Amino acid sequence: MIETLKHTDTAVFLYLNGKHNEFMDVVMHYASHKLTWIPLYALLLFLVWRSQQKKTLLVLLAVALMILIVDQVSVHCFKELFQRYRPCHNLEIKDSVHLVDGCGGLYGFVSSHAANTFSLAAFISLVFRKRKCTVLLFLWAGFVSYSRIYTGVHYPADIVGGAILGLIVAFLIWKLYSWVSLKNLLNK
Repeated sequence: MIETLKHTDTAVFLYLNGKHNEFMDVVMHYASHKLTWIPLYALLLFLVWRSQQKKTLLVLLAVALMILIVDQVSVHCFKELFQRYRPCHNLEIKDSVHLVDGCGGLYGFVSSHAANTFSLAAFISLVFRKRKCTVLLFLWAGFVSYSRIYTGVHYPADIVGGAILGLIVAFLIWKLYSWVSLKNLLNK
């Protein structure tokens, strides 16, 4: 069963990673780069400030805690525990992998990019509670996550695992955020 899943994951990866061209190489390079999204983060910060003025600092603290947890868990729990080689380090397929940038660390399960983007998308969606915002944020998270397959550094299962981790942590941080917000409201 596990071998069938690994085989399917590898086949899907090779198919998706094999669909490349020079233009998309540039697009996906920037999609995977964290600094590319600073304008989006600034816009989200502005929108949070505009809609949650008194809670802006609390939202920022929640997001910072969430990203810290997601990053640490993805690296120190999942990657070190499962030790699943990235496709670009897998000796069986590495010659078939289209790499856009460097290969990155040795292990790839779970994708930290997927975990971070999906956690941010989920948490901010819960803050705003606007369907259009939710759809756009999850499309963005999916796009960034797909870029990791395209650039040759993650299998689809790495992305799915990262997305699930991000969603779980976002939900838990949302519960903590809601509890702290309610506690502050009751103390006033």
